[in-house]
Amino acid sequence: MSKEEKMVGEKRRDFLLKWLKDSNEPITGSQMASRASVSRQVIVGDMALLKAKDEPIISTSQGYVYFSQSQSDHMIERTIACFHLPKDTERELNLLVDHGVYVKNVIIDHPIYGEFTASLHISNRKEVERFIKDVGHSKASLLSELTDGIHLHTISAQSEDLLDEAEAALKEEGFLVNEA
Repeated sequence: MSKEEKMVGEKRRDFLLKWLKDSNEPITGSQMASRASVSRQVIVGDMALLKAKDEPIISTSQGYVYFSQSQSDHMIERTIACFHLPKDTERELNLLVDHGVYVKNVIIDHPIYGEFTASLHISNRKEVERFIKDVGHSKASLLSELTDGIHLHTISAQSEDLLDEAEAALKEEGFLVNEA
């Protein structure tokens, strides 16, 4: 397809869905918009329509990801309670991914609005670096800043041992909430 040829409606969504399913990396809305010769806003609408059809598309800080159940079937999941200053976010995430852990999300319990969950989907240092850069460029606050550094992460790995080792590394750094 030539770059000038604009894809329309269902044909475009079918193309985007296949691209997401075939990709091993997140795809940004800008990349999709460029390939389909439409605006970024059209892509946002397309992703909403596909999600409404129960397609497991996840919006992450790195782009859109198609998350099939088979990817998570062999993973063991755990939720951990963390505390640190914003400047320590990169260190925390790198400790997790360096231990073979996938960081699914961040969760806070806001005193007024209740629970907020944001998808992260971070599994390596490159993704950590991209997330930290995106936070810096956007000048947005981290969710944990709304709760004075206290937050949860849903993490997963291929074994309990990997999760245990990652937690031990976080504890050594003082990043885990004490169970006093």
